[in-house]
Amino acid sequence: MQSPRWITLAEIVTISMLTAAAFSRAQDPAPPAPPPPPTGQSSSSSKPQKQQYGHANDFLIIGTVFDPKGYAFPGVELKIRRSTDKKYRWDSYTNSRGDFAVRVPQGSDYEMVVHVKGFADQTRPVGAKTGVSEARIVFRMEPAVGEKK
Repeated sequence: MQSPRWITLAEIVTISMLTAAAFSRAQDPAPPAPPPPPTGQSSSSSKPQKQQYGHANDFLIIGTVFDPKGYAFPGVELKIRRSTDKKYRWDSYTNSRGDFAVRVPQGSDYEMVVHVKGFADQTRPVGAKTGVSEARIVFRMEPAVGEKK
């Protein structure tokens, strides 16, 4: 049985209007988010909020290690500790070009040791208490005493 054409046309118009209304609601900007709770109050969750760490207050130690002939020295071990500590807390190695970069917190004095087998260890103080945010250091490794040159 066929329905009259005016009923089919009315159904198409109704569907078109509903689609247009849904589309226009989707285009409306979202309502603004509620403001965060003031900082002295705890949120409703029982978990303490984890503080995000940023590198804004870090001190960057950058440098290069060279061999006795003046070539880049890859694979040299670097160890860094606070001057007041006994244990080394940060360690790294030089890359294929002999370069290194290590981030440490600002506000302390540090001691840096470079070590590679067959060469004398070298130690340098690094002051991170100044207003500067980085230090550049260059090491030139020397053969250990009793080793061939």
